Amino acid sequence: MEFNLENLVRDNIKKMTAYSSARHEYKGDASIFLDANENSFGSPLPVNYNRYPDPMQWELKTKLSSIKGIPSQNIFLGNGSDEAIDLLFRIFCNPGKDNVLVFPPTYGMYEVCAATNDVTVKKVPLLENFQLDLDAIEAAIDATTKIIFICSPNNPTGNSIQRTAIEILLNNFNGLVVIDEAYINYAKQKTFIPELTEYPNLVILQTLSKAWGLAGLRLGMAYAGKPIIDYFNKVKYPYNINTATQQLAIEALGNILSVNNWTKATTEQKSWLQEELTKLDLIEAIYPSDANFILVKMKEARNVYEYLTSKGIIVRDRSRVILCNDCLRITIGTSDENKKLVNALNDYLK
Repeated sequence: MEFNLENLVRDNIKKMTAYSSARHEYKGDASIFLDANENSFGSPLPVNYNRYPDPMQWELKTKLSSIKGIPSQNIFLGNGSDEAIDLLFRIFCNPGKDNVLVFPPTYGMYEVCAATNDVTVKKVPLLENFQLDLDAIEAAIDATTKIIFICSPNNPTGNSIQRTAIEILLNNFNGLVVIDEAYINYAKQKTFIPELTEYPNLVILQTLSKAWGLAGLRLGMAYAGKPIIDYFNKVKYPYNINTATQQLAIEALGNILSVNNWTKATTEQKSWLQEELTKLDLIEAIYPSDANFILVKMKEARNVYEYLTSKGIIVRDRSRVILCNDCLRITIGTSDENKKLVNALNDYLK
C-alpha cells in the first residue's frame, strides 16, 4: 500500500485554521511597526527584545540548511525535541483511539507525551543485544498504529540501531517512522537525513542540547518532507522560539570547529573511561556506545550510585529499567571529572 499522509492526520487538524500572527501577515521590511501591540519604546534590557521573534525562524533555518544539506522548508524548530514529539501526537494520533510503538529501554518522553495526549503506547522490548525485534514489531502493529519511535543512538543503552532494520520498517510501515538522533554527532552510523527524499513517512529528530552544548537554549529540530513540516507549523504555538534563542543559536552554528573538537575529546575520554572501569572488580559489563555516555552493569549498582552522590558525583541510576538491571548510565565528563569518578569508585572498593 502506498503511503498517504492525509490518512494519518486527525480530521480536526485538517479542518483547523492556523493562527495568523502579525509577523505572519507582514513579512517585508519596514521602519515603523504598529501592528502587533508591542511596546514601541523598547525593553529594560541591554539588547532590545520588545519585538516579537520571527515565527518561522527563517534566518536560523537557513543556517541549519547549509550545515545539514537540506532545504529550509524541510526543517521544524521546537522548544527542544520534546515539542516536536508532542506535536506528532497532537497532529496524527486520535485520543483514546490510536496507538504508537516504542522499544524499551528508550527515551521516556515518548510515553509521557502519549499519556498527555491519551494515546496508547505499545511496548516492544529490544532484544538482549539492544536491537529491534522485528517479528514482535510486526505482530504489534495494527490498523490504529500511527507512529513508531526509534531512538538511535539509543538512550539509555548508547548503541545505534541497525540501519537495515530501520529501513525494513520504513519500507513496510504505512505510519510515521520517527528516528530520534539526539546523539548522532557521536555515532559512527550516519544520519538518515539524506533518505528524507526517499521515505515520505520519515521524521528525524535532532537537538543542539548534546554535542553542540546548548542544552540551556532548549532548541530541537525535526526534519521531514514538506507536507509533514507544514502540519507542524500549522499546529505549533505562533512564537515558539524566542528571539534570544534564535540569535544565540545562529552565533553558535558558526563555530562548528569547537563542536568537532569537543566531540573528538568526548570520544577519547569515553575510551579512557571504559578502559579504567574494566580494571574495577565491581564492573560486570560496559555496553558498546555511540553516544556521549556509557551504560555500565555493576555489582551493588544502587549502593554505588548513593556513594557517588555522597561524594558530589551524580550519575543516572537505570537499574530498575527493563534490560538494564544493575546498570548506571554515566555521561562522559572532562578529563578531570572522569578521573575523579574513577578515584571515587576505587575508594568505594576499599
